[in-house]
Amino acid sequence: MRPDQIERLKALSEGLADVVLDEANPGNWPGTGKTLADLTREERGDRHWCKKNAAATMTLLVKVMSITGHVQGGTLPGGTTEDDLDAMQAKAEREATALLERAQAGVHVH
Repeated sequence: MRPDQIERLKALSEGLADVVLDEANPGNWPGTGKTLADLTREERGDRHWCKKNAAATMTLLVKVMSITGHVQGGTLPGGTTEDDLDAMQAKAEREATALLERAQAGVHVH
């Protein structure tokens, strides 16, 4: 990848993080404040869709972060093994999951 593409992906990840914070916030989902028994069928469906959409956006963010975090000048650091890459990806996924959990708890993530 060219350096300009990496920079564009980094900017994209910032925008995606903002979207994830909005989409993952249960206060923004349909039926907020209602018990499950009080939700209409439509609210349950819309709420489920919101959760799936937030998860998909988070996955996209993690993948973009993975690309931008691992590419340095178009190459990986010398001596990087596949196990190293797996560990880096697992770490990024844990960090993204922690970010999502903090966002859902209403904690300021920055």
